[in-house]
Amino acid sequence: MTHPDGPVLVLGIGNVLLRDEGVGVHVVRAIEGLVDCGELELPPGTTLIDGGTLGLELLPLISDARAVLLVDAIDAGRAPGAVEVIRGDALREAQPRNDRAQRVGVGDLSAAAWLIGALPEAVALVGIQPGEIAVGLELTEVVRAALPAAVATTLAELRRLHAIAPTSSPSSVGRACDAKGSAA
Repeated sequence: MTHPDGPVLVLGIGNVLLRDEGVGVHVVRAIEGLVDCGELELPPGTTLIDGGTLGLELLPLISDARAVLLVDAIDAGRAPGAVEVIRGDALREAQPRNDRAQRVGVGDLSAAAWLIGALPEAVALVGIQPGEIAVGLELTEVVRAALPAAVATTLAELRRLHAIAPTSSPSSVGRACDAKGSAA
């Protein structure tokens, strides 16, 4: 079900305690940082969420959205740091890595949302190929180097979703930065 008054939801998913497994959260945090410091203005009606490892607890947010953009580590059999976009029905087939600490991956989450009629038609995943999933707070060097491409791909897909998702009068997103560049 699409809610024309709902936000275009950008969900960063992953466990930041497991290196590259948390890359989706890192991408959303990077975008938030750009917004907070005035370097980026998101399209009106955009909501950024650090979904972490909440899994099915994210269903209410998805069901209230007019479009959903998931950002997560996915094992697509590509080189570490590779970024790809998966849209629509193909998203339900996106499988999580077998060794993920996250109980519910994007494939499970989108399939559950689809089954209960909560998944908007305008839905996509920006998937980043992880290099290493192991205990640690830092992304691997190759995935960290891919962050700018992942952010750029996420923003391009966000603009595409805004263009196709129905809307009425969404609110804008953005916060001012103080002199040190942190959110006020």
